[in-house]
Amino acid sequence: MPSVEKSVKDRYSAAAQAQEAALCCPVEYNREYLQVIPDEVIERDYGCGDPSQHVHPGETVLDLGSGTGKICFIASQVVGPEGKVIGVDMTDDMLDVARRNAPVVAERIGYSNVEFRKGRIQDLSLDLERLEEDLTKNPIADANSFLAAEERADDLRVKHPLIESDSIDVVVSNCVLNLVGTCEKRQLFEEIFRVLRKGGRAVISDIVSDEDIPAEMQDNPILWSGCISGAYREDEFLNAFENAGFHGIQILKRDEQPWQTVQGIEFRSVTVEAFKGKQGDCFERNQAVIYNGPFRKVLDDDGRAMERGKRYAVCAKTYDLYKNAPYADYFEFIDPREDIPIEEAKPYQCENGRLRHPRETKGMDYRETTEASSCESDGCC
Repeated sequence: MPSVEKSVKDRYSAAAQAQEAALCCPVEYNREYLQVIPDEVIERDYGCGDPSQHVHPGETVLDLGSGTGKICFIASQVVGPEGKVIGVDMTDDMLDVARRNAPVVAERIGYSNVEFRKGRIQDLSLDLERLEEDLTKNPIADANSFLAAEERADDLRVKHPLIESDSIDVVVSNCVLNLVGTCEKRQLFEEIFRVLRKGGRAVISDIVSDEDIPAEMQDNPILWSGCISGAYREDEFLNAFENAGFHGIQILKRDEQPWQTVQGIEFRSVTVEAFKGKQGDCFERNQAVIYNGPFRKVLDDDGRAMERGKRYAVCAKTYDLYKNAPYADYFEFIDPREDIPIEEAKPYQCENGRLRHPRETKGMDYRETTEASSCESDGCC
């Protein structure tokens, strides 16, 4: 049986030459953004969702498995001239279509902010075009030259990475992660995490299954290149983000109807968002949060259980995380009456679930007495 990567590459090379309907799910894209994109790109680009609707002006976006460039060209209009979009794909035929049409889109929108790079999405350090140039000068003829080529590839990863660490605001992908071989999927998520800046996020549309996929289906190269055999089970897809270090993981969209059913197993599109940034030291600044509900009790990504309405002690890092997406709408935030500068803060003693007494934030000697405040709403007595 041909390798997973060869099966995928061969099928998508053919799909770059002629449209293949079996490779995509019906997706509604914003027609405003499609008007400037040549038909050749739209007809030969395949996906199962639209992660571009979750990017913002001015951001640097990385599209994994960018194909003929449709998501990149949509995102380029969203991020605007102050933003930047990078597409990564390993298939020459797909890259040819994308690169040929990039100047056309740039002329129509009035600026150029998209580039396409050749690489494998599970190895975003290795620039395949630089490697090809090296191999042309130093062809592999025997075992020794093969080992030398591997050393030069490692050197390229360090000195000339395809995508630098901590350089991307948003990583998007549209029905591509399932095409990566099982043994390389963990590295794939680690690479997504590596290239994101602190506070960055991944927004991934992909095909997931509702059951485990049997071995005989995983061994079928047609099903694999067709986004079936390599699909994550839906709960394991979310776990993959968590295992790579992401937080704030949530399903933004889950198709009610399956895209395809094979041997009774349902395969459907989901779009997941996950954030990078909970790593780092914890400091005590006497801050507290109150979980507003609607659930009686929740458990966060660090195993901290919180009941609604209670004041919980958190470190400065967690406090700042909760004040941003996707948590902010679910919490009230209580700052200490006297601020503790971060440079003066002591290390936080991690005690998950510890309540914060109001006197810790107001001050133990706080004795102020005030007049009743006026009410702004009608009906207040």
